[in-house]
Amino acid sequence: MVDDDEAIREALDDLLMSIGFRCLSFVSAEDFLARADRPGIACIILDVRMPGLSGLELQERLNADGGRRPPIVFMTSYADDTTRMRAMGGGACDVLGKPVDAHILIASLNSAIAAA
Repeated sequence: MVDDDEAIREALDDLLMSIGFRCLSFVSAEDFLARADRPGIACIILDVRMPGLSGLELQERLNADGGRRPPIVFMTSYADDTTRMRAMGGGACDVLGKPVDAHILIASLNSAIAAA
């Protein structure tokens, strides 16, 4: 998960671990990109607006890398049509609004991972 909001990272980490997911949290897109062993990541939960590199810019970088890219589920407080179209056009599996319903997030993650 990549989100600059510590409270969201902690809450989602607790939720995902409670249902058996192993979760890695990153405070920024740059923090995520600095991690060398990304091939083991099954799905990315990604915030759209963050200081520095945005979630959409991170998606573009991952797409440009040309290698295996894990599925992406965006979560955002800014789920306008332009953002949604840009994310989905870049291959995102879903764009969920914050605050996100836990059941919807889990269903979205399971769907994204199954389709990968």
